[in-house]
Parts: sequence; C-alpha cells; structure tokens
Amino acid sequence: MATYVNNLRLKEIATGDESGTWGTSTNTNLELIGEALGIGTEAITTNADTHTTTVADGSADAGRAMYLKYTGTLDSACTITIGPNTMKRVQIIENATSGSQNIIIKQGSGATVTIANGKVAVVQLDGAGSGAAVLDVFTDLQISDSLTLNGPVLTIGDAVAEDTKIVFDGNAQDYYVGLDDSADDLVIGLGSAVGTTPGISIDENQFVTMPKKVTASTSANISQVAITSSSNAVAWDARAAANAYHVTTENTTFSAPSNAVEGAIISVEIAQGSTPRTIAWNTVFEFAASTAPTITATANKTDILAFRYNGSVWQEIGRVQNLAQT
Repeated sequence: MATYVNNLRLKEIATGDESGTWGTSTNTNLELIGEALGIGTEAITTNADTHTTTVADGSADAGRAMYLKYTGTLDSACTITIGPNTMKRVQIIENATSGSQNIIIKQGSGATVTIANGKVAVVQLDGAGSGAAVLDVFTDLQISDSLTLNGPVLTIGDAVAEDTKIVFDGNAQDYYVGLDDSADDLVIGLGSAVGTTPGISIDENQFVTMPKKVTASTSANISQVAITSSSNAVAWDARAAANAYHVTTENTTFSAPSNAVEGAIISVEIAQGSTPRTIAWNTVFEFAASTAPTITATANKTDILAFRYNGSVWQEIGRVQNLAQT
C-alpha cells in the first residue's frame, strides 16, 4: 500500500505495487515537486478566527507551495494550523488578507509565529507531532558581509514594550543606537545595553540631554525664542527659551522660569517699543546687592540680562543696558 509520510506528501509506491502504472504516479509526484517549489494562494473564510491548511496526500494543494499567500477578509487575528503536524519543512508565508489583522501560524501545541498584515515571514515547521512548533527562520540571523536595503524604510521592533537597538561591535569599544522604551527616549551610548552610559538622549518632546562634555569645532548657536506678556506677567520656559527676547507691550513682571535645572544658563533681551514699559522680577531672580535693576525706560532701547540657576535662585551673571536696536 502506498504511503505519504514524506515532507511534501508525495505518493511512495509500495514494493510490487502499480505494475504498469507506476509512471502515472511518478509523473504526478514530479508535478507536485514543481508545485512545492512554486507559489500557492489560499483564501481564509471571511472573518474566521481559525483556519486549517492540510497538505493533501498525492494531489495538488496550494498549501504545498514554498511561497504560500493567505487572502480573505478578517476582523480579528486568525490562527492558521498547517498540517499534517509531522511535516518538516521551510515555507515563506505572506499575510495578504484584508482588514489589517495578524495571522498566527501554528502546527501543534508548540511555538507560533505571528505575521502582521501585509508582511512576509520565512518559517520552519518542525514536524514534532502534537507538540509541533513553528519558528521564525530569521531569528538570530547572522550576515557575514554587507547588507543592502533597497527600500526607504527599516523598522526595528513590533510595537511591544521592549527596548530596541542597533549595536556597533567594535574591537575595543561597543556603541549602540536604541530606543529606551520605558523612558520613551532615543539614546546613543557606550556599550551594548540600552541605558548603559548614554552619550545623547532625545525624549518625546525632542529635548536633548548630553551628560558629558560637548566640543564645537566652530561655534554653538542657541536659537532666539520670543516670550510675551499676558495679564502683566511673562512666562519663561528655561528649557525651551534659554536664549529669549521680549518686546514690551505692557508693564509686566517676569515670573519664575519653568523647567529650572541646576547649572542652567539663560538670557533675555528686553526691547522697548515706541512706548516704554516697566519691568519687575519674581523674587527667584537674584541681582547684585539683591537689588533688581531699573530697565531702560527709553523708546526703542534694549537691555540684555543673563542668569545662572544654582538650584535655588536665578543669579544674575551679566547685564548690558541702553543699547540701540538698530
């Protein structure tokens, strides 16, 4: 009696069987081998949560193809069981379904591989029977030479809560570029573990932290940011407007700067308009002899003041007054 216990479910003729007709079975087997090297498409029932692909014994079946494309419309993830569970092989599987849902490839009670909508995975069916597992062939892939990406996008991670990174494995020192998922920071650092010895961190507000010395070969520029007065008060964000300017529109008081960090230095240009205004200061600003300056009360004149935060107060470290604006 013929059997089909091989990994392509081809017909294996028993000794002495099919005398005079074995050629027909052999030709069918050759056709099925060709099918196994080709592309197959299988539709999933609309909105099905589960689907079974069982490769037929000795006859044409899309599930036998090396490249297997699943189609259909889904409203939730669909688990696809590929059988028989003793079949050992590698397949390329595409999730070409509609509905933006994942498909989950399984063979037995072992591991599964999830393929996102519109994506392709190369999987290994281990054929271990009831406990059979499906594995991602490219897990821990090693490339011994150059890799070229022709497309415009390289995505690292799958939207789960975990750090992701690129590690540069140097002879004497490693570096990484990674996402610190818990902090939502993009980090460039020393070593191979995200968060270890960070050199540059960029948070979700695009604020940049560099904990070590920064050297500029030419010059450093801090963009000038306007701060305005509302209800006779000026709100000053020390992080977002370290180099600030204020064009007077009313008599006003400079409030305590927000986002104060010990050691921070900020400056402000106060430019009088055609009508001079008075300026007062919150008590967190500390001036020489603890006496606030009188801002130049002349139309179209400018004063510039600089401060350093000592962790408690903003100490004045520089002042120039009565400057022409043009």
